[in-house]
Amino acid sequence: MTHSPTTPGIFDGHNDLILRMITGKATAEQLREGMQSGHIDLPRARAGGFAGGFFAIFVPGAVEPGGGLHFSGPSYDVPLPEPLAQAPAEQVVQRGFAALEALEAEGVVTLCRDADSLERAIAGETMAAIAHIEGAEAIDPEFRVLEALHARGLRSLGPVWSRPTIYAEGVPFRFPSTPDIGGGLTEAGRALVKKCNDLKIMLDLSHLNEKGFDDVAALSDAPLVATHSNAWEICNHARNLTDRQMRVIAESDGMVGLNLASAFLRPDGQMEADFPLEVLLRHLDHMIGVLGEDRVGFGSDFDGAVVPEDIGDCAGLPAMRSAMRAHGYDEALMEKLCWRNWVRVLRKTWE
Repeated sequence: MTHSPTTPGIFDGHNDLILRMITGKATAEQLREGMQSGHIDLPRARAGGFAGGFFAIFVPGAVEPGGGLHFSGPSYDVPLPEPLAQAPAEQVVQRGFAALEALEAEGVVTLCRDADSLERAIAGETMAAIAHIEGAEAIDPEFRVLEALHARGLRSLGPVWSRPTIYAEGVPFRFPSTPDIGGGLTEAGRALVKKCNDLKIMLDLSHLNEKGFDDVAALSDAPLVATHSNAWEICNHARNLTDRQMRVIAESDGMVGLNLASAFLRPDGQMEADFPLEVLLRHLDHMIGVLGEDRVGFGSDFDGAVVPEDIGDCAGLPAMRSAMRAHGYDEALMEKLCWRNWVRVLRKTWE
């Protein structure tokens, strides 16, 4: 996607566009031409300077991200869905990959398998896409599926989407709460970390509970990454990262993508869009203060959450860039936050 020097493209750590496709809410052709619904399509991406991101393949269960999860009241604790069986989950993931490949065939995305192709795609006319699986339900413990999907282009994996898997436990959607909930990685989970390291598949720690996070930190030889998480010190949600966790990520030279989901930004934990972008900037300032300016980016959760009304969808990203500039972020820092930091950490992970 072409950008002027004063409008850096935003490459993003997480979106749920593929979920819209596998649930019949959007087709590749519609996303090429433009839609009235959802957060992402190609015309709006071009208008807003959305250069692409991690396209999550998620297996919906009884509830979906952004749909059926009610985050309201001074406190809440949304029950986690039941675990899913491997075989039907794999079928959904295969459909997700087919959807991503259909987007590429329609000229909506360019699927990137290495850092050089990613950097070229960010500067191109389509959205740069990294294939990501959110929740490892589809992965068999012998890792045959993982190897096959890696050959197909998988480059990032989250062991859980909050719902437990045979590998790990996630954090519930609980507010207020720390992420210190439940046990660590299972033996299968420890093997998964090693296998992902061997295949150079990035491990995404967003949604993982604190004990699982610490287990991955102790085992992994790759930079630690949370693709779409925020600062717990500002919003005391179980989905957010404590300063200690961010320091561990910094020590590994990893990074965190700021989540635009309202419930993880607002200090009151509500999934409501009516709040100023100043709240988002407070998270960015805090995360840069703990992680350093080379280890923070964005992980919008577009098409999976309610985002601030001043942004609305990917066409509204210039409002966020304007707020960042008005806040005092210079062009060098803007470029790092908007895309360079993601390229840096992925190059270090994949090469």
